[in-house]
Amino acid sequence: MSFRPDPFLLCLLATLGVATVLPCRGAAVPFFTTLAVVLIALMFFLQGARLSRAAVVEGMTAWKLHLTILGCTFLLFPLLGLGLRAVMPGLLSNDVWMGVLFLCCLPSTVQSSIAFTSIARGNVPAAVCSATASNIAGIFITPILVGLVLAKQGGQTGGGLSIILQLLLPFVAGQVLQPWVGEWARRNRKLLSFSDRGSILVVVYTAFSEAVVNGLWHRLPPTQLAAIAAVDCGLLAAVLLVTRYGSQMMGWSREDEITIIFCGSKKTLASGVPMANVLFPSATVGLVVLPLMLYHQIQLFVCAILARRFAREAESHE
Repeated sequence: MSFRPDPFLLCLLATLGVATVLPCRGAAVPFFTTLAVVLIALMFFLQGARLSRAAVVEGMTAWKLHLTILGCTFLLFPLLGLGLRAVMPGLLSNDVWMGVLFLCCLPSTVQSSIAFTSIARGNVPAAVCSATASNIAGIFITPILVGLVLAKQGGQTGGGLSIILQLLLPFVAGQVLQPWVGEWARRNRKLLSFSDRGSILVVVYTAFSEAVVNGLWHRLPPTQLAAIAAVDCGLLAAVLLVTRYGSQMMGWSREDEITIIFCGSKKTLASGVPMANVLFPSATVGLVVLPLMLYHQIQLFVCAILARRFAREAESHE
């Protein structure tokens, strides 16, 4: 099976290249910083506007499945991250370890979790509801988890007021105004998807520009990139093993097992980068999001292979 890299990841890599060669400096810094804040608020407003309340209510009937997936996302991942940090504290720098722990506290993806579950012949309606519930819960749970986890590790995050103003308030406003703007937002999903991704690119450029000015690439040798990739692969492998065999031990059906595997092992880049921009000091955001960016591509590659394998197994059973 041929593998094509995610086009959005290629855009992110190009953004890193531009930030490395032409970082924003001087008078451009306040402009890009303000633009990033506005785009983050707009992104979460549109997420609230697009979210269908009916789909959430419909999916609440499978609450045991959803709790299992949420447990993998918000409990298993942080425990694994803390365990790796305790076993190998010197493998990564402190800022990069903060990025790994931040990655562990993020919610699941939506689009790719549903897509891989569908390819693998899993429980697609449950995947829709679980992935959506994970993203909603993540807006509230992730900042709390990050604060708890990093407080134990000596890290610092942004204040609660920034979280409320930039994340929660726009999301709630989108939900309140959904009767008027929800249908328009769903009709223009593709256009708004480009807007969301453009917002992330602006946030990444702003964060990495400051990191480059502060000597990012002098502080991060190639061996650190290899170590980050190794830690990401270890996290993903551990979660995949736990979700696969844990689902079988708990007696879930094959369709539900597939849903748990794909929804429970994914981490969102789309919400993660804006959250990092809000939660962490601007000087450290560039390093913090590196583990997430690498994990994003690794999870797409591995889950694509697994989805095809599950699909072939389903065809052979039929």
